[in-house]
Amino acid sequence: MIVKREFSSLGGFSNTWLNARHHFSFGQYYDPNRMGWGALRVWNDDAIRAGTGFDPHPHSDMEIITYVRDGAVTHMDSLGNQGRTVAGDVQVMSAGSGIRHAEYNREDETTRIFQIWIMPDQRGGEPYWNAREFPKDNRSGELVVLASGIEGDTDALPIRANARVLGATVKAGTSIEYKLAAGRHAYLVPATGKVEVNGVSLDARDGAAIKDEPVITITALEESEVVMVDSL
Repeated sequence: MIVKREFSSLGGFSNTWLNARHHFSFGQYYDPNRMGWGALRVWNDDAIRAGTGFDPHPHSDMEIITYVRDGAVTHMDSLGNQGRTVAGDVQVMSAGSGIRHAEYNREDETTRIFQIWIMPDQRGGEPYWNAREFPKDNRSGELVVLASGIEGDTDALPIRANARVLGATVKAGTSIEYKLAAGRHAYLVPATGKVEVNGVSLDARDGAAIKDEPVITITALEESEVVMVDSL
């Protein structure tokens, strides 16, 4: 089963510094049919104007993964962490028992991100933050695990959920495959380009909710960058 969610159908929010589209119910956008997909609860497509950003605010009991598409995000939190995550790279904040953080665009251009929230397997625990470079050349032609709480994914940023976030760049006319275990949910979004997923066509920033598909075949109709979450 693959349910396509066209970008034009997504919920949205905008103000003077943020233009956000929501794949799932979030903030003032509510759709009872879009409350999440497996353990995936939020997938926001955010454009943050230069010199602005999210001021300090709290979170708890959520695994928050930020995939930077353009520009860079500067992170600060109540644990004293600071870091700048650039396009193509990933940061993870495991909110645990509670953390305050800020995310700013200190660049001279608009920063675009996917903000992905995954529900943890257990509540509480010490919060933490980390970021990692994932050069796109290292993801060419295969899905690489960027963040994961699944045993064996030792090269990924850790999260506290039986889930993984993956990314790939796929050249036009080529395909990659991913085996989806029984009972698991996948959600896939092309950050750029155009792809077919088991024959279903997706333009950039469309979403595909996938279940009961033992093999996911992603074929690039043009050079594409894709991000996917696999969760229970």
